[in-house]
Amino acid sequence: MGKRVGAQTVRLTHPPAVLSSAAVGGHMEGKGPLRDCFDELNEDHLWGQKTWEQAESTMQKHALGKALEKATLHEEDINYVLAGDLLNQCIGSTFSLRDTNIPFFGLYGACSTMGESLSLAAMLIDGGFARRAAALTSSHFCTAERQYRMPVPYGSQRTPTAQWTATAAGCCLLGETGEGPFVTHITTGRIVDKGITDPNNMGAAMAPAAYDTLSALFRDTQSSPADYDLIVTGDLGKLGHDIVVDLFARDGVDMTKNYDDCGLLLFDCEAQDMHCGGSGCGCSASVLCGYLLRGMREKRWNRLLFAPTGALLSPTSSFQGESIPGICHAVILSNTKEG
Repeated sequence: MGKRVGAQTVRLTHPPAVLSSAAVGGHMEGKGPLRDCFDELNEDHLWGQKTWEQAESTMQKHALGKALEKATLHEEDINYVLAGDLLNQCIGSTFSLRDTNIPFFGLYGACSTMGESLSLAAMLIDGGFARRAAALTSSHFCTAERQYRMPVPYGSQRTPTAQWTATAAGCCLLGETGEGPFVTHITTGRIVDKGITDPNNMGAAMAPAAYDTLSALFRDTQSSPADYDLIVTGDLGKLGHDIVVDLFARDGVDMTKNYDDCGLLLFDCEAQDMHCGGSGCGCSASVLCGYLLRGMREKRWNRLLFAPTGALLSPTSSFQGESIPGICHAVILSNTKEG
């Protein structure tokens, strides 16, 4: 009970350190403003494989491999890998890891999966159940479109509220000791559903969950937006980002000074015709593991609030007219252990 600081938040007694991180991406990511933050970019959307699903698994393998290489570690040095993706039964993660000997937790939090995997990996280490753990997440534009919306060969027109699913993967290795940054606090989100039914409007579906989780974190930790160098949600895109700003403004809280979104950072929405921005598990994962953690190591930010969001729908639920529940998991990363 000593670790809890509120209804949804825990303060880690022994904050795990980020040992290394790696981000890989595809063609569109290589055309975006964060191109130099990727460890690997591939123009081939199949990544040398026969199917898009196999390509996504390959991206996860490369992200994990590069993170291990940067930390000068081997697979046998990792106690657990916590991984997820957007595919049915998480086959992107399962098939990427089936040739390893690392104990595996398969996770599904939609586009919030990087926050979920990072949270659980950190708690495993803080609780003494692991010395090192990997948080791994991916998405692929073509696999997601085929599963959730229209098969890509249809060439269907995208709505103004649509977002572009990132073809990317990110891996973050955590350890019980290291130079940091450190995971200091975790706020686990609740399911929030405001009745949005349009699968092409993820921002509106997920924004209330982001507002709910961030509000809980501020309340539980007795902090405010001003206490963080940067607050980043994902992947709300332009519409969802604006909704979060508006919801907090109604509470008298100003989110305009240091709040951004992974869906707006990964792509140039205008030049790349991304409509409302980026989305997908790989969006927030690659932005965190490539851009944000690098910025912390370079001391551009010393305290970061990372809060990826997810839309908990399936093709079946959409076809049945169900609404889209949202979720958001928040993690505080700091260059100090904060006591």
